[in-house]
Amino acid sequence: MSRRVPRFRAALAFALGVALTAPLAQAAPAGASGQYSVTALRFTVQAGGRSCAIDADLYRPAGVDRDRPAPAVLATNGFGGSKSDGSTDAIGKAFAQRGYVSLVYSGLGFGRSGCLISLDDPAIDGVAASRLVDFLGGGRAADDGTRADFVTQDRPGDPRVGMIGGSYGGAVQLATAAVDRRVDALVPMITWHDLAYSLVPNNAVGGEDVPGAFKWQWANAFYLMGEGQPLLEPSLDPSRINAVACLHFVTPACETIRTLNLGRFPVGETKDMLAYARSVSPVSYLSRVKAPTLLVQGQADTLFNLNEATATYRTLTAQGTPTKMIWQSWGHSGGLTDPATGELNIARGNLETSYVGRRILGWFDRYLRLRDVDTGPAFAYHRDWITDPARSYATAGRLPAPSRTLYLSGDGTLVGSRAEVTRGTRTYTNAPVATSHSENSLAGITGLPDRKPYDARGTHLAWSSAPLKRALDVVGAPTARLKVVSPRAARTQDSGDHADRLVLFAKLYDVAPDGTRTLVHRLVAPVRVPDVTESFTVTLPGIVHRYEKGHRLRFVIAASDGAYGGNRGIKPVTVAAAPDDTGVLRLPVAGATP
Repeated sequence: MSRRVPRFRAALAFALGVALTAPLAQAAPAGASGQYSVTALRFTVQAGGRSCAIDADLYRPAGVDRDRPAPAVLATNGFGGSKSDGSTDAIGKAFAQRGYVSLVYSGLGFGRSGCLISLDDPAIDGVAASRLVDFLGGGRAADDGTRADFVTQDRPGDPRVGMIGGSYGGAVQLATAAVDRRVDALVPMITWHDLAYSLVPNNAVGGEDVPGAFKWQWANAFYLMGEGQPLLEPSLDPSRINAVACLHFVTPACETIRTLNLGRFPVGETKDMLAYARSVSPVSYLSRVKAPTLLVQGQADTLFNLNEATATYRTLTAQGTPTKMIWQSWGHSGGLTDPATGELNIARGNLETSYVGRRILGWFDRYLRLRDVDTGPAFAYHRDWITDPARSYATAGRLPAPSRTLYLSGDGTLVGSRAEVTRGTRTYTNAPVATSHSENSLAGITGLPDRKPYDARGTHLAWSSAPLKRALDVVGAPTARLKVVSPRAARTQDSGDHADRLVLFAKLYDVAPDGTRTLVHRLVAPVRVPDVTESFTVTLPGIVHRYEKGHRLRFVIAASDGAYGGNRGIKPVTVAAAPDDTGVLRLPVAGATP
């Protein structure tokens, strides 16, 4: 039984390790009774040049043996969790009840497993998980001599095995598949594509080598949770102590968080920091991932937004890896404790009736049990404006492309053609402190109250459309083509420190007829402008949102945001508009023709 933990840790561990805690609903395979045994095991593995202990639990369904083997499911916890937390051990129980052999383990640096926290590095965390695949394939024993000779094998030493889990327990699946081709199916949920984008996002197209705005609330929460491990797990394994840098992370991770918190981005040091963040991210190794992958990403997620899963999806499909993607409603920033009706809900045990649950079952049926089943459409997304759970998901063969174009007029309006653009210039400036608020990053998973988003007068610019004549369904990532004038930023942007470049925040509000403003899931697009003397394109976070008839769209660029690092020094910004030269906002509209 898992130990009681403080509310914050429990909520955060749940958010980062969210998976399946309800019994799986489809009828069990022939011979399976729903009963199972659990055996605690310890494995000593070599990973990253260290000897690491892995604490695991083996769930063996009744009736499964050498003569009647079963496929396996491998899973681990989210950041801050362990094999015993409420979201991880439930995976073992749920799949064992359905006749799968389940092996759940505490990730390196968590629970009672050894070694440092290495951010799902394929060369460390991926290799460690691969040693557990060896066990499932009968190629090695646990430290006490226990062997698994009851897992279905494709060939000697090659077990039929899938992986599932959320966030930190999601990226490790891709890391494992990159180093071990024996993994047969993946279900990564609410996880990242590129930690550089996740932690210091720059949404300027082509600005990947320029760090954006530091997501300091999220990053430091995780850092403190990692460093606070002695408070959570007394008598730590000595292999979990880093005597060189910070306490419990690998040294490059320590150096990365230190650099980010200093707020300085010297070009050479920043290059190394971004390279490290990407080396432990799927963006650097997806070319080696061949296992069929069902991506499940949350719409309410300011940590790992929909753009992360979209990037992974596009890369995998382009290289021929069987891949499908679902955008569910909940993520790290909302819906965790009270998902929308009909959504996958751990507390209510509705896997058998939820859309996402059925898709997961079908995925494993197809690739682990080799059944001829339909695994569903290429792309599906939850619509929160549909109240009937049976109809809340829409499906498509591909992602919607940008199809609706609006222009930024000099009078602060969004108009439908260049001919309607009014000439004009408008200016905003930043202040020494943050003057815009999108979110308290941890409110969504702790239950703490959060203020409504706001932008202080004089520190942002806004463009509003006319009231919509009909509802508009935006599905995907809007883009904006912008040109700004900032002489101060132009003078400092080549200083050799990226921190001297201009930072701004783009976002899209829904404004109701009574003036109520909604910042969809509190998502913003931080931008560190690569070159203020040139036009640039911003990719906003993906959304699924209906702008109702009579509502207005409001596009905003703001000087700051309290959840992120911002500008160094005061940098006034002017935006000019003319019919032949103005900013352009493009929206991916469901059902529209590009």
